[in-house]
Amino acid sequence: MNHPRRSSNPTTGRHRCRLADVATVRLFASAREAAGVGADVFDEPTVDDVLRAAEIRYGPRFRDVLASCRVWLNGDDAPTDAPVGPHDEVAVLPPVSGGCS
Repeated sequence: MNHPRRSSNPTTGRHRCRLADVATVRLFASAREAAGVGADVFDEPTVDDVLRAAEIRYGPRFRDVLASCRVWLNGDDAPTDAPVGPHDEVAVLPPVSGGCS
């Protein structure tokens, strides 16, 4: 599991210290199983960028699950171009946990 103040460069695998607050991603049901974590942090500007970074971090199994998920930003359905900032929460909800395809 990633430490909340560290993030990993997917290309090099190196960790870097995160001094600024970042958005939290919460993963539920099959998304959590595919990623191997229930929550993680990302420093990306939009919901779409967060999801693309999560696909890179977690791999093809997560990408396949994500295709059928709903994505919420701070408890509301979110367009993919919605900005994501510090203290925001992006939730990935597969159909079985309340999302729909």
